[in-house]
Amino acid sequence: MKTGIKFLAGAAFLAAHLVPLAAAARTAVPAPPVAVNTPPTPKLIVVISVDQFSADLFAEYRGQVTGGLKRLQQGVVFPSGYQSHAATETCPGHSTILTGVHPARSGIIANNWSDPASTRTDKDGKPDYSVYCAEDETQPGTNSSNYVVSPVHLKVPTLGDRLKAVSPDNRVVSIAGKDRAAVMMGGHAIDQAWWWDGKAFATFKGRNTPAPAALVRVNAAASAAIAKPAPVTLLPACAGHNISVSVGGGKTIGTLQPRTAGDARALRASPDFDRLTLDLASSTLSEMKLGQGKGTDIISIGLSATDYIGHTFGTAGAEMCQQVHALDDMLGSFLTKLDMRGTPYIVVLTADHGGHDAPERNQIHSAPDAKRVAAPTLGDIGKAVATKNGLAASPLIGDGVFGDIYLKSDVPAAKRVEVLADASAAIQQHPDVETVFTRSELAVQKIRKGQPENWSLAERAAASFDPKRTGDLLVILKSRVTPIPDPTRGYVATHGSIWDYDRRVPMLFWWPGAKGYEQPLGVETVDILPTLASLIGLEVKPSEIDGRCLDLDGGAGTTCK
Repeated sequence: MKTGIKFLAGAAFLAAHLVPLAAAARTAVPAPPVAVNTPPTPKLIVVISVDQFSADLFAEYRGQVTGGLKRLQQGVVFPSGYQSHAATETCPGHSTILTGVHPARSGIIANNWSDPASTRTDKDGKPDYSVYCAEDETQPGTNSSNYVVSPVHLKVPTLGDRLKAVSPDNRVVSIAGKDRAAVMMGGHAIDQAWWWDGKAFATFKGRNTPAPAALVRVNAAASAAIAKPAPVTLLPACAGHNISVSVGGGKTIGTLQPRTAGDARALRASPDFDRLTLDLASSTLSEMKLGQGKGTDIISIGLSATDYIGHTFGTAGAEMCQQVHALDDMLGSFLTKLDMRGTPYIVVLTADHGGHDAPERNQIHSAPDAKRVAAPTLGDIGKAVATKNGLAASPLIGDGVFGDIYLKSDVPAAKRVEVLADASAAIQQHPDVETVFTRSELAVQKIRKGQPENWSLAERAAASFDPKRTGDLLVILKSRVTPIPDPTRGYVATHGSIWDYDRRVPMLFWWPGAKGYEQPLGVETVDILPTLASLIGLEVKPSEIDGRCLDLDGGAGTTCK
């Protein structure tokens, strides 16, 4: 009897600094291949994650696009892919895409979790309990905001890791706008990994990997883009979105504003950030001749601008409209360049999570129950619990009245049960809290298989549970409650909830000549790895993953063998 399943083979201002992706369109393109049900065995796998590209955004714009997003819709379309776990953030989401497992198995339960026993301090000398998902906190002199990037917290192999274990001829490249996206999709055995570190594209500290030739050029282009202002021109298709919405304190969103000089954070929240990332990815792909060697190569690309725009401006204004149309154009040029390589390839496009618009705009767009989280704060609750139990300070660690809440390690053993019960009861009484799960409850909760749209809240939370990293309490806010109390100091909108607007993402599989189909029923991002493994004959034991192979054959045949 077999112990496993054998998957058998079967924009203008940057022009002076970048090689435009659209240049490939000026080269004669071979005639498109005859449409076929089954993709050829790919020599190159391209996996693109568009950060915060929710199923709702995809649905809104899918009929308007004319470039790469339109082309990808000619393949196999799953409009209801699910990041089926509870903590719908960048790190957990990216960790599911190419591992085939939920955060409960990968250990990547959030962007940050807390270690109550930590002895680290922040830049101000205060206790730093936070552990960043893509850091090695054992490195001397580091903290959660000044860290050494590492995949050490990822407990499982990625598709790239599995390929490298089979043969060193299989090459793995990961390029992204965020370090956590590059690391979580690339894995432990990456040949080339590059991400934006706030000033330039960088790689692992101390790694002697030769930099791609394009790196100097792309980083120079990024510096030039930051250094000078960038005017914007409203696309006619986005005119209906160009409406000012007040979020309080004199701050508005919804209308296009030029980017000011010297603002690196503003660059991230613009289409130009994805252009830089795609240029580096495309140039590295060509330089390494991916897909043209002895083995099967994989490149994962994390496009982060959609996420920064969603946080900074919300998901329904002109800013997001411009971004989606720019993304569509960029992806079209990128796919044309792939066509010219003359090698069998497949593209997967998905997202790490969805997103929720600013509640101020939701309130005027027929969602009057949308709101920002109200008082009391976690600090208020912690003080009350401390007073009741005779403690000198709040016993609670957390970012707010949501997500993982931890008891400090100095809470006396004799008081821990009572303190935890008091904290849970007080949090449960918060007007914006849906429910509170305890660590012990999640430890015995089974994770459901399949049909992610029907999972209970407890089942979603269990898919994010790690006994050593999850908090003593997991707090779930009510639907449409944004956990940003004051939008005037930074981000106006966010994600990370247990609700479907954050869980649902598109999953698109496309290859040249694809004769695709659409399946509207729910699937999961953990299904991507076994689906791709099937196409390249890579054996993966079912016991090692949480996902299942999705049949990409539009006819009676199957790609799952």
